[in-house]
Amino acid sequence: MGSAGTVAELVQRQWGDHRPGLRHEDTVLSHHQVAAGAAARAALLVDLLSAGSEPHLGVLLDNTPEFPLWLSAAALAGAAVAGINPTRRGAELARDIMHTDCRVLVTERAHLPLLDGLDLPGVRVLVTDTDAYAELLAGYAGAEPGDAVLGEVRAATRILLYFTSGSTGAPKAAICTQGRLAAAGQSLVDHFGVRRDDVHYVCMPMFHGNAVIADWAPALAGGAAVALRRRFSASGFLDDVRAYGATYFTYVGRAVQYLLATPERPDDRDHPLRFGFGTEAGAVDAARFRERFGVRLVEGYGSSEGGAAIQRTPDTPAGAIGRASARDDLAVVDPETGEERAAAVFDEGGRLANGAKAIGELVNRGHTPFEGYWRNAEADAARVRGGWYWTGDLFFRDLDGFLYFAGRTDDRLRVDSENLAATMIENILARWGDAAAVAVYAVPDPVAGDQVMAALALREGAVFEPAAFAAFLAAQPDLGTKMAPRFVRIVRAMPVTATNKVHRVVLRREGFRSTDPVWWNGADGAAYGPLGGEELAGLLAEYEAHGRTALLSSISPMA
Repeated sequence: MGSAGTVAELVQRQWGDHRPGLRHEDTVLSHHQVAAGAAARAALLVDLLSAGSEPHLGVLLDNTPEFPLWLSAAALAGAAVAGINPTRRGAELARDIMHTDCRVLVTERAHLPLLDGLDLPGVRVLVTDTDAYAELLAGYAGAEPGDAVLGEVRAATRILLYFTSGSTGAPKAAICTQGRLAAAGQSLVDHFGVRRDDVHYVCMPMFHGNAVIADWAPALAGGAAVALRRRFSASGFLDDVRAYGATYFTYVGRAVQYLLATPERPDDRDHPLRFGFGTEAGAVDAARFRERFGVRLVEGYGSSEGGAAIQRTPDTPAGAIGRASARDDLAVVDPETGEERAAAVFDEGGRLANGAKAIGELVNRGHTPFEGYWRNAEADAARVRGGWYWTGDLFFRDLDGFLYFAGRTDDRLRVDSENLAATMIENILARWGDAAAVAVYAVPDPVAGDQVMAALALREGAVFEPAAFAAFLAAQPDLGTKMAPRFVRIVRAMPVTATNKVHRVVLRREGFRSTDPVWWNGADGAAYGPLGGEELAGLLAEYEAHGRTALLSSISPMA
């Protein structure tokens, strides 16, 4: 079976295939039923979209069968799906829907309260779990793939408008065409050897690019089945994997840490999983995951916008993502000057010894497949500058050209005039045995620059011992003199976004004035102690003395 040029072709291939293709709770649909359901929805969509309107629909759903059915329907019809984030609220939610010119919004009853009072002129709302929806769809039950199209479906036809998460400003809707999505799916089929009898477990939210591009698309391209989890659940993960016979899953953010934080069971290795694919697990937790569950995690990199990709090869060193793909000319450069950074130097323990000189922003100096943002020329210009695609991600590169992820550009800290990457510090703190999850971020220094703050979620039954934590820090040979956290916040659970990434905006906003316990090492490297009322008052006086109190204006005061 050759490669397909469009997602529509991949959907059409399911016609006549009566193997199980889509699983969710007690629902099992064959590949043929998926194609038939997609054809019916495509015919409905063509009738609902008025002439002259953009061929866009919003999908405000959890991971239910309706989500991949509407993705498939959009592909057949030549329309684009805008994944709508259910954690957005009010005017911001309305903005996402209207900004992407959606004329149809597919949702479910559980999310209807989110739409109460919103001004959505010209938007037709379809509620999937209602009798009215079933009756409406029944009129299109006889449709076949290709019966209803909005125009010629080509590789350049838009299929996704998915919002990229950002720490500031409104989310940007990245464009993905059918050709790029089909190619991405086929690439992962080839890379991982996806088989027709595989089952891809989709537990990351489908409004996000990871679940669609790295999980659903390769299943579609490889003829594998898809199993859906409405929302990610660490406690339900293994039970789902066993029930569905899942062999592959994707992850982002802190999902791996949450899985590791679940109580160990004698049957942790009794499952059919072959591997997981994702980002931001970290080398320490990836090793722990393999030791406990017997599953290899493959850390990958491909910017959400498609502007740069790194390919893993069999000789990729531990901790590295891989090398630049053949199509890309990737470099690690100073974000301000564009000058290439020094090659990484490692100590005897394999740890980065020259981070200040080696870490920089990853850029693609070659041809980029970046397809732009929807109606956002300013963001396009910020992403492509001087003919280069700027990823917004920090990396370092060894002498053999292998690339190592070091964080996001907006996760940089500047401590005593030295630039630090939050992810590098997080990877060190993750070695601490009592930590279930770690987040590192900047808080303003009273005089200049930043100070390092860490939020720690502890493993079940663990108690924060400041002396033991300080001793752990002192024993880490690659913890630079500027990296040790000045402030340590102990959280019950790490705040995360809807895509399971650490919600650093919330952490930065609250800073060291939190209702959670906060410890600090005082002045001149004193031992960690609680940041109580008297200590906090003295610290705030220091900010006031240096005229930097305004930097704390967005931080919520302690209740």
